[in-house]
Amino acid sequence: MKIKSLKLKNFMGIKSLELNLDGKNANIYGDNATGKTTCFTAFTWLLFDKDSQNRKNFEIKTLNPNGEPEHGLEHTVEAELELSDNESLTLKKVFSEKWTKKRGDSIAEFTGHTTDYYINGVPVQKKEYDAKIAEIADEQIFRLLTDPTYFNEQLHWQDRRNLLLEVCGNVSDDEVIQSKSSLNELTKIIGNRTIEQHRKVIQARLSEINKELQKIPVRIDEVNLNIPNMENIPNEKDIRDCISKLRKDMDDKQQELAQAKAGGKIAEYTKQLKAIEIEMLDLKNKHQIAINSMVSSKRMELIKLQSEIFKLRYEVDNKNREIQDKTTEIKSLDTKIDLLRYSWREEHSKTFECNQGETCPTCGQPLPLEYLQDVRDKALAQFNQNKAEMLEAINTDGQKLKCLRNSIEADINQLQDEIESMKIALHGLEQKESILKADIDAIVNNSQPVELTSNYIKLNEEYEAIQRNIDNIKESNSLAIANIQSEINNIEGLIEEYQKSLTKLETYKNCLKRIDELKATEKKLAAEYEELERQLYLTEEFMRTKVRILDDKINSKFKLARFKMFNVLINGGIEECCETIYNGVPYSDLNKGAKIQIGLDIIRTLQDHYNFSCPVWIDNRESIIKIPEMDCQIISLIVNGDDKKLRIEIIEKQNKEDIL
Repeated sequence: MKIKSLKLKNFMGIKSLELNLDGKNANIYGDNATGKTTCFTAFTWLLFDKDSQNRKNFEIKTLNPNGEPEHGLEHTVEAELELSDNESLTLKKVFSEKWTKKRGDSIAEFTGHTTDYYINGVPVQKKEYDAKIAEIADEQIFRLLTDPTYFNEQLHWQDRRNLLLEVCGNVSDDEVIQSKSSLNELTKIIGNRTIEQHRKVIQARLSEINKELQKIPVRIDEVNLNIPNMENIPNEKDIRDCISKLRKDMDDKQQELAQAKAGGKIAEYTKQLKAIEIEMLDLKNKHQIAINSMVSSKRMELIKLQSEIFKLRYEVDNKNREIQDKTTEIKSLDTKIDLLRYSWREEHSKTFECNQGETCPTCGQPLPLEYLQDVRDKALAQFNQNKAEMLEAINTDGQKLKCLRNSIEADINQLQDEIESMKIALHGLEQKESILKADIDAIVNNSQPVELTSNYIKLNEEYEAIQRNIDNIKESNSLAIANIQSEINNIEGLIEEYQKSLTKLETYKNCLKRIDELKATEKKLAAEYEELERQLYLTEEFMRTKVRILDDKINSKFKLARFKMFNVLINGGIEECCETIYNGVPYSDLNKGAKIQIGLDIIRTLQDHYNFSCPVWIDNRESIIKIPEMDCQIISLIVNGDDKKLRIEIIEKQNKEDIL
């Protein structure tokens, strides 16, 4: 795409300007603030509603010396574009103020702005206008191809990086691994992970192993401190043999002790005691059954009587609640009757009033006396009839309420009579209840306790005599029992000492085993640590190889620009970046001329990638002597203090001395 002509009218201080470029390169000379950059802004505004710095909000209007915009002007930019050898396109955009007169006002008021769009002289809507421009080129692509500084100064580094990878192609992990035979085993090592993920896994594991290796010597020292002193400790077989013999001696002494405690007759006497206890318990049970038999029938009668008392009390309570409900109902009826009496008096006190006018409401003439008297008589008759009917209705309602009240009073009287009868019956039942309770208490309290019966007393005496015999036998055997128990205690002490020796032996063996385990773990972790360090070195070699391949691949697409795509970190890892470099100097440290050269070099590669070219605007062209050879229209904006107005110079052919 090339610019054949560009026309400005009342645009950002330029009253009128026409650039007839005919698709050729051009130099635009002018002093500072004469409107060189405005030409570039006019072109970008015509296409995308933005200025040359990619800003959407900027002042289009011409400002007066006070800094206020001049009103009533149309701000126009029109361009004729050459899209191909046999296709051209004319675009025009007009920005104007909108003035509106309100109804009744003679002066119009400023109410906003409007923008009109034209394609090849035909008015169109904004949507159609934007769609036409989008057919030519995407705004982002256009910005990249028309402004040498846009790539490095407007795009975020991640967007720059993504664009370079789009243009030049990324490098896959498989490509990097296949490029160097020493990296082939990485495919098996990393599995489904990425290189960076595997590096994180390795580093995390190395940290864990290092911590574990530091702990192992401490743990071995702790185990050594817990190893018991094995001096004067027999071997394990001798200890177990001694324990076995002592336990056999212990069993013999336990049997001897049991026989001593039994004392011959004690077992027989103990058996007799158990038999007597069973007989005494049997006597108690039979005695209790006899008492329960005498009380049982009266208790059944008492339960039946108490059930009748409960039912009768429940009925009395229900009837009392019914009386309360009916009493409340009578109070409500009395209130209604009082209201009817009041209504009857109000209605009875009403007197007739005639409001008939004496003149005709239609014609205004006096009405005949006969007519007036007839109307009054009819109204009076109707009044008396209505009054009599109302009084009769009130009397009827009152009689109904009174009859209902009398009926409820009768019900209450009947309920009260029933309650009195029930209370008399309840009193009789309660007297019977008291008599039954007294009979039951008499049976229970007057029964002789089983302990006072002759049979029970006899059994108890036999029990106590046998118990005295047992106590006497035990007293005579106490010295023999004490001697045997002492021998048992001595044997237990010896067994305990031998058990302690066994425990020491077991602890000693466990400590030695634990030390061997820790040393084996230390050896295993050291081997794993060494293997992980080897894998980490392989990943670092992978990243160095990937950086070299990607840098070579991307930089091969450019003649001047070079790109740093990775930063090497202190820990040996890499992080993504995108920094433009020229002759080893970062873009941010380059002078203006070098920045433009690099920008043009990038544009040249992007033109080939997108298969599209458009006019390149070079601002501050005076800062650069030579530019790369470009296959597109170049418009140079050059500061020249001698040109107080813009001067356009068409370049028929680019000089070889101006080309790198």
